[in-house]
Amino acid sequence: MSTKNKIALVTGGSRGLGKNMVLALAKKGIDVVLTYNSNKTEADKVVAEVQALGQQAFALHLDAGNIKSFDTFIQQVTSHLKEQTGSTQFDFLINNGGTALYSPFAETTEEQFDTALNIHYKGVFFLTQKALPFINDGGRIINISSGLARFSYPGSSAYGSLKGAVEVLTRYLAKELGARRIAANVVAPGPIATDFGGGRVRDSKEFNDQLSSITALGRVGLPEDIGGVVAFLCSEDARWINGQRIEVAGGINL
Repeated sequence: MSTKNKIALVTGGSRGLGKNMVLALAKKGIDVVLTYNSNKTEADKVVAEVQALGQQAFALHLDAGNIKSFDTFIQQVTSHLKEQTGSTQFDFLINNGGTALYSPFAETTEEQFDTALNIHYKGVFFLTQKALPFINDGGRIINISSGLARFSYPGSSAYGSLKGAVEVLTRYLAKELGARRIAANVVAPGPIATDFGGGRVRDSKEFNDQLSSITALGRVGLPEDIGGVVAFLCSEDARWINGQRIEVAGGINL
């Protein structure tokens, strides 16, 4: 971490969309602390890619659904920042970490729901709360939602409604943190061809074709369609965007 560069904390930054966000931020001259849940090897590769771009990066383990671990995690982040920059502060929090849940409403178990709730809503709520004292005034919070909070697709009732909760929360963050000039926004990707959810958008030609057919630009998304939008929201050009939901989905279900 450099004392002169701005710093972003990106959860779930070792693969898929999160990895692309990390690299897009690095290309904008932003140093990154990224988290991984299980694959340290992949996280270390992303750190090396960021360093090859001339920026600093550091990877830490985080289970985004284990709220009790957040105090220790924030302590690890701030200790590292203090050691590298002389300050515990950073500028941007990107709440991206997540898992898929495809389950019909009638069959979704309480255990499945609680796991998804902790990762996608409660975790976002309390990680942001615990990070808040260390986010610089004038910083940004970006919460990653989903097209599934706007349109309904069978099997995503729990996931989609939890993303809807994050979108409402983001407007409250924008309102309550305005006095500190911290802007809070939502980026909502549509279907993306990654390994998310077992890679079903990427690997099922039938599903991919169906989604492409209802998207104005005629294809499903790729990770590189998303990272640049997140990086833009961390730039000075985006300073007046606040409390907004930006769907990055090629015009699906218009």
